[in-house]
Amino acid sequence: MHVAIKNRQKEIFNMVKKMEIPMTRLVRRIDKNGYTLLHHVAVMHYYSGGTLPGPALQLQEELHWFDRVRKIIPPHYEMHRSRYKDKTAQEFFKKTHTKLLKEAQEWLKRTSESCSTVAVLIATVAFAAAYTVPGGSNQDTGLPVLLHDPIFLVFTVMDVLSLASSLTSVVMFLSILTSPFQLQDFRHSLPQKLILGFSFLFFSVAVMMLTFTATILLIVHLKKRWTTLLIYTVAFLPVSIFALLQVPLYLTFMNTLKSSVNLIRIPINSVLSLVRATLSSICKRR
Repeated sequence: MHVAIKNRQKEIFNMVKKMEIPMTRLVRRIDKNGYTLLHHVAVMHYYSGGTLPGPALQLQEELHWFDRVRKIIPPHYEMHRSRYKDKTAQEFFKKTHTKLLKEAQEWLKRTSESCSTVAVLIATVAFAAAYTVPGGSNQDTGLPVLLHDPIFLVFTVMDVLSLASSLTSVVMFLSILTSPFQLQDFRHSLPQKLILGFSFLFFSVAVMMLTFTATILLIVHLKKRWTTLLIYTVAFLPVSIFALLQVPLYLTFMNTLKSSVNLIRIPINSVLSLVRATLSSICKRR
């Protein structure tokens, strides 16, 4: 069991865990260095980088592995100090994962800074679009000329959603950048904030493209169906590229946190459903 834990062999760990009689003995064993099973989680000599991409995900995986092993050992073993290092398992884990923690901090900072920059740009565009409505305004009443056009409602709603979601994304990324980046923050707090920030960012990009599409349709008033479909395709090209590049990372985060973020995550299916419903509404009204 000690060998399986320090080599991160989860399948072997799960098999032995089901054997009640060996487990009662193995969980209480302490090796010649005074290491309990929990101490072996912190051993990095056999660590090969984990199964997930990115230092932050790898650190989170290590923290979850530590929690899994802690559940099977006697509670008082958490305070046991090894003879070799004279440290508890928690202290030993923190010391051996210092390098990985530093890499995770730098990676998360770079990611948050890049995403927050994109979110601010989207918010700027959405805010400017609210004051430069397509078709202009009536000089006598000050109301938009195309106010009663059904597509103008789509433009307004999408612009508001884009602005709100991008600003929310900025807030989440700023929350990450101002956090202390402690080891325990990578267990749930920081990954959850990153998921929320990335979700709102992806949503803001999608609805911003819908805003752009609605603007083109309001100004040009296309009659040919194939031309309209061409505009839809071009408008959603950036969203598709963004999704192909970033969604795999997002899904990886969701898989690692599926037990703790079910109440806060924004499924991509909701965004796609909104896009389909909006496009269907536009086509019917045209």
